[in-house]
Amino acid sequence: MERDAGVKLLLLLLWATHCERAGAGGPSGYTSVIEVTNGGPWGDWAWPEMCPDGFFASGFSLKVEPPQGIPGDDTALNGIRLHCARGNAERNTHVVESQSGRWGAWSEPLWCPGGGFLVAFSLRVEAPVTPGDNTAVNNLSFRCSDSTELEGPGLAWGEFGDWSGPCPKGVCGLQTKIEGPRGLRDDTALNDVRFFCCHS
Repeated sequence: MERDAGVKLLLLLLWATHCERAGAGGPSGYTSVIEVTNGGPWGDWAWPEMCPDGFFASGFSLKVEPPQGIPGDDTALNGIRLHCARGNAERNTHVVESQSGRWGAWSEPLWCPGGGFLVAFSLRVEAPVTPGDNTAVNNLSFRCSDSTELEGPGLAWGEFGDWSGPCPKGVCGLQTKIEGPRGLRDDTALNDVRFFCCHS
């Protein structure tokens, strides 16, 4: 557990250093990170991806593998894309995606109303089962800056956990924790995610 926390800290420090070195032409420095406590235990943290300067996430889409039946191997949620916008949510969009699993298809975007931004999130996670077919994260909900809640088109296994803390203005980037393909063994794909908050 301590090793995992150390890896998280190292990745964040490396990313902060990258942002500082990028200067005015690079991505905006984030002001805080929002996380939840119920993510799955498998996989490794991938690279962060950020919206362009001055853009915030107004919408999102999910990569979901449908139920595989018996004796299939379910992975449920495989990926998350943020749709970054400036002004009207349907215009000037830029899509960012950290690492995703290989299974499933992307959903149509869900948007905050009135050009609002994503500010907090909650994960639906299936607790580990032994023996059994583990899926880890099944779905994701976001809260918008006007308090609207958007639930993604993921699967229904597991329970939604507590909401993250809010971003002061809006989400501007993400970083996923992914378990890579395991061959004939049980796959879970997306296990956790954290989001970055920017102020401008």
